Amino acid sequence: MSLIAYSAIIFLALLGAPIFAVMSALALVAFYFSGIELSAVAVEIFRLASAPTILTIPLFTFAGYVLAESKAPVRLLKLSQAAVGWMPGGVAIVCLFICAFFTAFTGASGVTIIALGGLLYPMLMQEGYSEKFSLGLITTCGSLGLLFPPSLPIILYGIIAKVDIDDLFLAGMVPGFILMLILATYSVLKAPKTDRKRQRFSVQALRAGVWEARYELPLPVFVLGGIYGGYVTATEASALSAFYVLVINCFVTRDLSLRRDVPKVIVESLTLVGAILLILCCALGLTNYLVDEEVPMKILEAMKTFITSKLLFLLVLNVFLLIVGCLMDIFSAIIVVVPLILPIAEQFGVNPLHLAIVFLTNLEIGYITPPVGINLFISSFRFNRPVLELYRVSVPFLLLLIFALLVITYIPWFTLFWFNS
Repeated sequence: MSLIAYSAIIFLALLGAPIFAVMSALALVAFYFSGIELSAVAVEIFRLASAPTILTIPLFTFAGYVLAESKAPVRLLKLSQAAVGWMPGGVAIVCLFICAFFTAFTGASGVTIIALGGLLYPMLMQEGYSEKFSLGLITTCGSLGLLFPPSLPIILYGIIAKVDIDDLFLAGMVPGFILMLILATYSVLKAPKTDRKRQRFSVQALRAGVWEARYELPLPVFVLGGIYGGYVTATEASALSAFYVLVINCFVTRDLSLRRDVPKVIVESLTLVGAILLILCCALGLTNYLVDEEVPMKILEAMKTFITSKLLFLLVLNVFLLIVGCLMDIFSAIIVVVPLILPIAEQFGVNPLHLAIVFLTNLEIGYITPPVGINLFISSFRFNRPVLELYRVSVPFLLLLIFALLVITYIPWFTLFWFNS
């Protein structure tokens, strides 16, 4: 009977049933045939709802969506151009910084590509970059800020893995900059060699850019300075950020109308949050069943027959997570996979913070990994290009990010040096 039930669920999944429905059904069927009360699933949902850090998810997401819908991207773009636009490859570096900033706050690469692609693509083409490079860079940049606070995947990982979110914010900073540095170096090397006069550095233009972006620039201070200065918790920082961007964009810069625009932003941002929480609630029961049945330990015992070292384990983990990253969205992957790999990684002596950053870096790269990396399809839609073309233009960036992943994986100092002193 159980075989029939599981087969029916798998069949529905293959037909395209929503992932939350599939995971709910698997959890309920598993608990039922194990003789465990189905209320165990509801207990886990209650435990999640009572976690204080859960509030950071809707608040930071709302703040990010408000920024994306306002004229903040234009203001930050002017500032970035004034600061580094004069350099060889400066315009591409501007794209890296702007996309990283917005992805960190929205937690959704699709928002970054759709909201900023129309601004950045013509700017790169005007600078003389090839269409191939421009499409590949914007597609890659869509997920670039996921290691920077207040990234939604970092918060979700901390909740699932029971790792301090403040420590995760700190641990992701240097690896995030490593990814940006490698892509920036490649952008400089690919800068068009033309005789066209490059924009000259101007202190006046920089001052004007700083003045225009004066309301957006304090945001990282609110988040990082507040948390690590001991003034606010991550939850309080998220509430302050949401309140701040709402007041600034509705009553100071007047980019958004409180009556006309804000309800639309609320619906769009909380639709994403609702989908995440729905998947999270439905997956908790299934993952807890797998943990109760000691599935991770059984996997560990099987792995020990051919994996004998930490280095080999990390290599296998990277390959596995790259596959997961291109097949599942990052939120589902965190919820489903993290509880399974945590005890295995612990047995191999992998630091929990290092594991978190390796995991999130893999999932970030998964966004542009063929055949089904989600950024590839979003860019295909946004720029009206065949998805196969996006596969080709993203390959150089994919290889660079994999190189960065190996650096982050095998030199844990970049993640942990904050905590070694």
